[in-house]
Amino acid sequence: MLMEYIEEALKKAHYEIIDDVEPYYGEVKELKGVWAKGKTLEECRNTSKDVIEGWIILSIKKGMLIPK
Repeated sequence: MLMEYIEEALKKAHYEIIDDVEPYYGEVKELKGVWAKGKTLEECRNTSKDVIEGWIILSIKKGMLIPK
């Protein structure tokens, strides 16, 4: 169930190329504070998965609402 949520959140991610050592930037605007960078799009997506998972765990721990 957790992986399904993460995969759905990744579908809503917006990616762009920025002027940085890690030029790929991704953000899930529906999940406040969820963003990641990477040297490749694949690396950015993998980092995003970890960030989303951490965001979910922290939200549960703090009793915050998690968007559907």
